[in-house]
Amino acid sequence: MRRARAAVVREPGAPFTVLEVELEDPRPREVLVRMTAAGVCHTDLGIQAGWPRRLTPMVYGHEGAGRVEAVGAEVTGLVPGDTVCLTFASCGGCGQCTAGHPAYCDAARDLNLSGGRGDGSTPLRLDGAPLHSGFFGQSSFATYAVVHERGVVRVPADLPATLAAPLGCGGQTGAGTVLNRLRPEPGTSLVVLGAGGVGLSALMAAVAVGCDPVLAVDPVASRRDLARALGARSALPPDDALVAAVRQLTDGGAHHVVDTTGRPGMLDRAVAALRPRGALALLGLGGEVTFDMMRLMTKGVRLHGVMEGDSDPARFVPELIALHRRGLFPVDRLVTTFAFEEIGAAVAAMRDGSAVKPVLTFS
Repeated sequence: MRRARAAVVREPGAPFTVLEVELEDPRPREVLVRMTAAGVCHTDLGIQAGWPRRLTPMVYGHEGAGRVEAVGAEVTGLVPGDTVCLTFASCGGCGQCTAGHPAYCDAARDLNLSGGRGDGSTPLRLDGAPLHSGFFGQSSFATYAVVHERGVVRVPADLPATLAAPLGCGGQTGAGTVLNRLRPEPGTSLVVLGAGGVGLSALMAAVAVGCDPVLAVDPVASRRDLARALGARSALPPDDALVAAVRQLTDGGAHHVVDTTGRPGMLDRAVAALRPRGALALLGLGGEVTFDMMRLMTKGVRLHGVMEGDSDPARFVPELIALHRRGLFPVDRLVTTFAFEEIGAAVAAMRDGSAVKPVLTFS
């Protein structure tokens, strides 16, 4: 057993508390990674509040970056010393995985949201008792993580960890929705609802492929300013004039809308802002939503539910890095760093909108 520090949540909705824990060595197809950075995502906070009590205490975090310390006996393609980005886990053998869509892996829930490995075990211990982990295959709010090999993507050694970390979820979710699922033609219009890390990643991808106009919607003025700086022709508040403004700016309605809010009121306005046969991509984790079926049918609206940008991380993360190096995906402009021990401040900054993408750094 190896000693580590982890941000533990003792019960649903409880704060993150950094504690000393113990960590098993990796199993045959697992990798031990020493964390150097970990992004904070709204998903961590949303699921933390409603996580089952029977699966606590729990360690979250699913945008990790670090250095490989050890590999299991059956791991190929990774060696100690490799710099890596961590992402969601998948089995690699089901129909969705073999077709290049591992975000929809048949074993996704067991591998990512069961509080441990797919077999119910966990590599972490707290005071000698099992500590639930494996959040999106990693639980990267810790100084070390044991990760399934399919959740590890090797990245260039000169890529800053604070940039690599958000690529594992927020970056690939937003950009992948545009590049892998919507695949907009140059010159088509795209609107992003919610200018957080996921929304702005979608915006940057849309700008990179020549969408025009690209619009952003967010209640926080500083985020609207950032959206404009990243290439949005206009950035709007979500007020009563939103639909009319979008329709005017897109010459009758948007070709594509990417919603990161999951809020029923915003989704209703998203449908109203689309042109006939427009596409709405749903990324926000929300509750039950009711659509006007007649409106959907008469407008020919296409709905896309998208997980993790419908990406194959082993292929897509390197593509995002290449876009970044060409100056077309400046994800570093979203990042605000916090020391790992300041995770509470990072969470507060995300909640009040003062930080778009908080990234924890490890000494």
